[in-house]
Amino acid sequence: MCGSRLIVRKGNATEILETLSEEYNVKRIICSHSFDPKLELQDESLSRRLETKGIKFDRLNTCLLSPPNHVRTKTGDPYRVFTPFYRALVAGGYTERQIEPNQTVNWRPPVKWPETEPISALGLDHTTTASGRNWAESFDIWTPGEAGALKRLAHFIENGLKYYADYRDRTDMEATSKLSAHLRFGEISPHRVLKAIYEAQFHHPSLTVHADKLRSELVWREFSYGLLDQQPKLHQENFKAGFDGIKWRNNTKEFRAWQSGTTGYSLVDAGMRELWQTGIMHNRVRMITASFLIKHLLIDWRWGENWFWDCLVDADPASNPASWQWVAGSGADAAPYFRIFNPITQAETFDPKALYRRKFIPGFQPGSHSQKSKHASAGLFDEVETDLNTHPIVDHTFARERALEAFDNRHK
Repeated sequence: MCGSRLIVRKGNATEILETLSEEYNVKRIICSHSFDPKLELQDESLSRRLETKGIKFDRLNTCLLSPPNHVRTKTGDPYRVFTPFYRALVAGGYTERQIEPNQTVNWRPPVKWPETEPISALGLDHTTTASGRNWAESFDIWTPGEAGALKRLAHFIENGLKYYADYRDRTDMEATSKLSAHLRFGEISPHRVLKAIYEAQFHHPSLTVHADKLRSELVWREFSYGLLDQQPKLHQENFKAGFDGIKWRNNTKEFRAWQSGTTGYSLVDAGMRELWQTGIMHNRVRMITASFLIKHLLIDWRWGENWFWDCLVDADPASNPASWQWVAGSGADAAPYFRIFNPITQAETFDPKALYRRKFIPGFQPGSHSQKSKHASAGLFDEVETDLNTHPIVDHTFARERALEAFDNRHK
């Protein structure tokens, strides 16, 4: 947009920036905060190093409505419960900010552009991922970049917002925004999304309930970054230490069945296959698959969080672990640990005509909670021949009682 170019270099970031700054007489570097604790520490070190060279290093907040834990309780403590945090953000006007019109910036390009390496030099292929999957393939629903993000937003405002509050949990309907990956990578800001919401609501007041629900989802993302700021190891440690005593089973065979979508519970399996095939998963199904791993199989939530981190296009360092801990009951504003989703009734409620399950489980026949497929492939591990006419790997009632006992005995 400003006539700039992407320069790709591989090596020590500080040394590369110093070299480029000296070569092109750079006096100011502008970037965005990531609010990832590890990256923030690196940026602080980089800032101090550059300042000794006379280079100003400006980090701006472009990805959140408010810096993590900037809004606090009356006693000055960070919020640990979502609803009061949401109310405080609304009261503070953070959900009403309008962005300024685009301004033309006349950047003066260099006479000679710096040399750049090809993207392939970074080694971002399937050999670098935990799953062994090349994640540059099969994501035809995404159009990366600002133009793709704005197009997605416009499509949702026009076609999906009017259904959002009522049908966002329905797996068989297109009622979600699909903006999460664009937000994750800074291709669109939450301020831009808010502006579009308010404009739609202004012209169509009947959209208010749906607009409010979407705003609350944006604020959940804010809340998650607040938790990450309070607990920088959110992906590794229970937010509530009282859950450290849970005795996990961690059965690797059952974990593999969950990964590959061969548990025998159709909605769980459809969700895990959607994840593998597309890099996303319906928001309702994320909760159901996470609950199944944690409660039905008693497998450590960190195993699931790591798998989602590797597979999800929109996985970020705050929302991913915060949501997993919410399901596990170990998070700050968590679902009660005794809430255990029934994957059978969840399928009947949120995929009543089995449209979602048929889409991701070829040959699926409604009326049975196990897969009825003519295909022997496990979907995830294509080289593994798997009989999909299987019964559920664990009985729901038995699993529920086992989980309640394990969670109740976590202090013993």
